[in-house]
Amino acid sequence: MNQDVNTSHSDNSVSMLNPKVVGKDLVSGVVVFLVALPLCLGIALASGAPLISGLIAGIAGGLVVGILSGSHTSVSGPAAGLTAIVAAQITALESFEAFLVAVIFAGVIQIVLGLLKAGGLNAFFPSSVIKGLLAAIGVILILKQIPHLVGHDSDPEGAMSFQQPDAETNTFTELLNVFGDLQLGSLVIGLGSVVLLLVWDRIKPLKRSLVPAPLIVVALGVGLGSWFGQVGGRWVIGASHMVEVPVSESLSGFFSSLASPDFSAVLNPAVYLAAVTIAIVASLETLLNLEAVDRLDPRHRHSPPNRELIAQGVGNITAGMLGGLPMTSVIVRSSVNISTGAYTRISAIFHGLLLVVSVIMFPAWLNMIPLSCLAAILIVTGFKLASPKLFVQMWKGGRYQFIPFVTTVSVIVLRDLLVGIMVGLGVSLTFILMSNLRRPVRKVVEGHVGGEVVRIELGNQVSFLNKAALERSLREVPDGGHVLLDAHGSDYIDPDVLSLIREFKEEVGPARNVQVSLRGFRDKYELEDEVLFVDYTTRELQQQLTPAKALQFLMDGNERFRSGKRLSRDLGRQLRATSHGQHPMAVILSCIDSRTPAEVIFDLGLGDVLSVRVAGNLISPMILGSIEYGCKVAGAKLVMVLGNTQCGVVATACEHAAAKKDLSQDGSANVASVIHEIQASIDGAECHSAMQGSKNEQAEFVNGVATNNVQHVVDSILEQSSTIKQMTEEGEVAVVGGMYDVSTGKIDFFVENGLVNEEEVDAMA
Repeated sequence: MNQDVNTSHSDNSVSMLNPKVVGKDLVSGVVVFLVALPLCLGIALASGAPLISGLIAGIAGGLVVGILSGSHTSVSGPAAGLTAIVAAQITALESFEAFLVAVIFAGVIQIVLGLLKAGGLNAFFPSSVIKGLLAAIGVILILKQIPHLVGHDSDPEGAMSFQQPDAETNTFTELLNVFGDLQLGSLVIGLGSVVLLLVWDRIKPLKRSLVPAPLIVVALGVGLGSWFGQVGGRWVIGASHMVEVPVSESLSGFFSSLASPDFSAVLNPAVYLAAVTIAIVASLETLLNLEAVDRLDPRHRHSPPNRELIAQGVGNITAGMLGGLPMTSVIVRSSVNISTGAYTRISAIFHGLLLVVSVIMFPAWLNMIPLSCLAAILIVTGFKLASPKLFVQMWKGGRYQFIPFVTTVSVIVLRDLLVGIMVGLGVSLTFILMSNLRRPVRKVVEGHVGGEVVRIELGNQVSFLNKAALERSLREVPDGGHVLLDAHGSDYIDPDVLSLIREFKEEVGPARNVQVSLRGFRDKYELEDEVLFVDYTTRELQQQLTPAKALQFLMDGNERFRSGKRLSRDLGRQLRATSHGQHPMAVILSCIDSRTPAEVIFDLGLGDVLSVRVAGNLISPMILGSIEYGCKVAGAKLVMVLGNTQCGVVATACEHAAAKKDLSQDGSANVASVIHEIQASIDGAECHSAMQGSKNEQAEFVNGVATNNVQHVVDSILEQSSTIKQMTEEGEVAVVGGMYDVSTGKIDFFVENGLVNEEEVDAMA
């Protein structure tokens, strides 16, 4: 985006009258006009309608829809995706005039759809299908424009179908025929235009210039075409390789060529069937294209889909009244509009105005434009839409993204847009169902203090398709085990699934001695929440604990914390249960560091541990009294001294030891007492050398001091507390140390001197 334009993602609109953007919009409108002109004529020809009807649709799409639409970059006009439907309906209604009545009624239906907020359907299109649509249009542009690029014009400009009109050849066979039917003048202009467009985008001064490359391409194409006409021979570009706008001798002659709707056809039921068909297909194509265009918009603005349906409806009523084809938002014109730097819908309106002026006043001049230079513009646009980077990106997204994407691309290219979209949506839906069938539930084996529990977490939508998978998960619960069915995240559970859960809880589970707990079920399901297992430390569990088992619980909890597999806990239930008393498994003495909350890093619940926090893990009579209370009175089986890396208070102690500075001289006597206590674990000479080194060396030394300090505190507890010393000797309690790494979340446990039976811990791991 140019820096001189003040826009942002938070500002969803740019003033249409902003002088900084009007120039860009007008230039983009000229380029879109040049591309849209032959497309309008070609689509009309492919639809079996009068050529002028395509131009009328383009004019209405630019002026009417452009004014009413809320999209900044979408450009509307006759759509290649409607050619088969238009041709079939004109034949069925036996006259183009009767068909125009169907177009008018289709517009009315679109207005009603917009008022009913049907535009919200675009939110249900998967991104893989939308990206497939864009890539497919890019591929089609390249394949269909190559013949025009070299002067092999067997198809009218604007034809997008894979099968050729002769029903015997297709796009690929036509590409092979190109080499036997080259037109030298068109070939030189076409290839030269492609080179110019590619080079232009790579030279910054040219890319930033006010005049876009497509305008230069058209101007050079006209100049070279005129020169080749003077050279003569094989260089002459024939009329079939040029834009062919119908030429009227006078203004009255132009208006007399317009068809008028035959309202006597309102009595024909086929008109209403045609109207419904056109309205549904045109609306769907518009919503798809609108979503795709918003993805291409570099400013990522949102186009209101309901307003777009209303605008399209008014546009189709106008087109039908004036003798035009039905229209949609068109991705080809819109992508050209975006690539040439359009900011607002002024470009779409201006392109419609140019269509009016040119076909009325300057048709002969337009017929001097070679199709090959317009084909070059569309081919380069096609490469941008179907870039190899997009295919690589979708491949890296996995098969759930790539297969719907490549299916959408293939079917659109080989068949048509709407069939491709429907098939792409079907494939996406299939993958969604397959994923839902394979993983409708999340099963986790949780190690609670009361034993292992198989937790089965139900999905947001649990349908009858998920019944088999849930039944299989329940069968896999071991006999005599415990299962928790968690429905907290479920918005809907199918009655068949509820019946399966009731049967397992009331009949199958008891027969296999499996306890079944329920949590999160709504009242309407008539399944009462009931948690039968214990997820907090009770008196009975505390009495069964050994120091080794308590340590193992802490080890397991830290591993869950690190892996992101924390236990699901009903904290309300724990709050009620522990309100009558506490039976902790351990006392944890940790630093006051804000990054080391014990209950979090050990994945613990309410009532599981007593937490003592003091700077530097230091002990005092009051701290020792708290530890003795936790073990002797509250019944804890383990004392855990937990230090941590990057400890601020230890780093301060090291810095002052290296500088031989005493904090008490600054009036910080209480802090000084903490620092002095930690400095007992510091080698002065080694500290001075390390603190003069690099940051990594300093950090390594500080962490080493913190580790030594933890071990010093462990030894001090045993030396200064006869109560804890006796309990350790009798095997009732163990005192261990550990270092928590604030970068990884991992705790290294220090188990030494037989304080904990290491073989028992290893056996439990």
